[in-house]
Amino acid sequence: MSSDVTFRDAVVPADVERVRAIVASTGFFSPDEIAIAAELVGEALAQGDASGYRFVLADVGGRTLAYACYGAIPATEGSFDLYWIAVSAEARGMGLGRRVLAEAERRIAALGGRRIWVETSSRAQYAPTRAFYERCGYERAALLEDFYRPGDGKVVYVKEPST
Repeated sequence: MSSDVTFRDAVVPADVERVRAIVASTGFFSPDEIAIAAELVGEALAQGDASGYRFVLADVGGRTLAYACYGAIPATEGSFDLYWIAVSAEARGMGLGRRVLAEAERRIAALGGRRIWVETSSRAQYAPTRAFYERCGYERAALLEDFYRPGDGKVVYVKEPST
């Protein structure tokens, strides 16, 4: 990935559709999930920090090609959820996902984050996603069988970010 990546955390109205397009391009998510990803951007636009959703958006050559959404887990000390991380299909395989994740981890650590929790599907389609988290230092903490639907469990990962 070229070095002309710019990270930003301020969402703008156009990011609702940008995020929708990024998530849809992956081919992994249902229409409902795609709508939720875009909705979180809208929540951040409407409520700011009070929404609980923070973003890292990666702009390359003037285009938003990847993003992560994270937030502090209410009623915990230093635990954060990584709600979403997605890279546009056209930019996949170039290291952008790793860079966005590292930037999100850096920002979480700066906010006092002690642990980052991530969940994903146990379906075979998500094997590359699980491998990505493991390569990035996340450890599998739990498997909840049949969580999303029969045959589709929730895999939970955790990592302590570097400070």
